[in-house]
Amino acid sequence: LQLYNYGETVSLCYWTDGWRPKSYFLKICENRVRGLHTLCLLDIKVKERSVQNLIKGRNVYEKPRFMSVSEACGQLLEIVEELSRLKVVDSDEDDKPDAEELRMKQFVDDKLITEETICVGMARVGRDDQLIVVDTLRNLAERDMGAPLHSLIVTGKLHPLEIDFLRLFYHNDNRSFDDLVK
Repeated sequence: LQLYNYGETVSLCYWTDGWRPKSYFLKICENRVRGLHTLCLLDIKVKERSVQNLIKGRNVYEKPRFMSVSEACGQLLEIVEELSRLKVVDSDEDDKPDAEELRMKQFVDDKLITEETICVGMARVGRDDQLIVVDTLRNLAERDMGAPLHSLIVTGKLHPLEIDFLRLFYHNDNRSFDDLVK
């Protein structure tokens, strides 16, 4: 993909039960409005301690975790689904979405990002066993790309040369790449 067609890079972080940030989703949408691709760097958790171990001062570390393309795409799909169900209410201020959420909801309502958005999943780039896969956000959410490290690109407006290049990494027997691009 052409380097000058990239917008801001974002980092997707692991969610917890009480912490589900989605500000990166707004950046992806803003890049897409401009027709730009977004490089998504995926979370890496190494040498992390649990809250209990931090409180007790123990140097016991959690098992390392590396976010996969599948997890990242699943998280983006959850945001899309959550925003599509979001109701804008006028009554209770506590339930009212903030301005950032309303902007993201508008992007979702305008179909700027859908489960059909073309994305590029990359695993182990630069190694002999690297894997590059082009498919929809939905299909990549269900794809196992093997061992880490993974990255994701959410495409923007595709130049004809980029389309020709991406076609090389698209392997879906159910749908042609030209149909996907349309």
